Amino acid sequence: MENEIIAGNLLRLRKSKKLTQQKLAEASGISRVGYRKIENRESKPRVDTLKAIAAALEVNIRELVSPVRQLSHVRFRSQKTFNNREQILAEIGEKLENYSELESLLNLQIDNKLTKIKPLPGGKRDPKEVADQVRKQFKLTADEPIVNICGLLEANGVKVISVRRTSENFFGLSVSALDGGPAVIVNIWERIPVERWIFSAVHELGHLILHLPAFDVREIDENLEEEKEANLFASYFLMPQEAFVREWKNTYGLPLSGRVLKIKRIFKVSYKTVLYRLHENIPGMNVWKLFQNDYRQRYGKTLTSKEEPSALEASDYSGSVSEECKAHEPGNLSPLDFQCERLWFLVRKGIEAGKITLSRGAEVLGLSLVNMRNLSRSWEVGI
Repeated sequence: MENEIIAGNLLRLRKSKKLTQQKLAEASGISRVGYRKIENRESKPRVDTLKAIAAALEVNIRELVSPVRQLSHVRFRSQKTFNNREQILAEIGEKLENYSELESLLNLQIDNKLTKIKPLPGGKRDPKEVADQVRKQFKLTADEPIVNICGLLEANGVKVISVRRTSENFFGLSVSALDGGPAVIVNIWERIPVERWIFSAVHELGHLILHLPAFDVREIDENLEEEKEANLFASYFLMPQEAFVREWKNTYGLPLSGRVLKIKRIFKVSYKTVLYRLHENIPGMNVWKLFQNDYRQRYGKTLTSKEEPSALEASDYSGSVSEECKAHEPGNLSPLDFQCERLWFLVRKGIEAGKITLSRGAEVLGLSLVNMRNLSRSWEVGI
């Protein structure tokens, strides 16, 4: 059994690093035949061999010998060419287990408020109306911009977990309460705009409310109708219509591009989300082209086709459309606008209460022990 666990972990980690058996064997200082026997469950590795392989893979030896928690109730729709799927699921399973363990140790569980969101009369699930219902459940006023999306979700029992993957095709996924959630997982790779991080978190929240029957880890193909519904939910949750209209009127007299960029900063959304709402509110007007022309006149550059899709129809707005990289998002937000805080809070409380060690805290947060010690010293500056 132990050999099977080690072999499965090695295969998954090696593939996630895009290494051949030969390359990993060389980096570990062992023969290819010796490595192949370990991965094929034909021999049991010595501890020093495992340490060498773990160092080559840049992981803790614990990741080689510990069984992986299998997640089932997950909505993770990824392209077939995406090769990090198994590794991401393994990491998320471990992070959710750590999260739940800390909450239990400290008796600081938060009720899942999503269970209080009831189906609308007649079973109707219009994403706009559901967004309004969720905002009310989260005690947000009808026109209140969301300042801290991570804090808001975590305060209402939705775990927020950040991962960093070099991929423009993976923005996030969600896990139901049946597998340690509800949780939203967001890719915070630096080339993805922070605006997209925020939108992805709310997009996955939409799936948790609208599409729970579709939470099956075996499903990898996108359902475009569900993606559009989750996008519509996210748009109206982040930018309620009443508040949008009021703020848009408040910018009366500014150039179009200036108005769009100001609105996006207020609601912490992409400029494309603002343009889509304008397109929805003013049918027949090519707001995309008007914005493009005004932006070029004001800033002396033309947005490329990758940076700005041409005249999208409402039906084209779906999660399968890749966002531009952060450098191409005008007036982009800072990573400080998207910070998952609760897990860090739990780690600090756990260490201060003597429930976990500094080294365990470092494992949970993915920090080196040196950085964990520095973090613990910074906690002395408090109120």
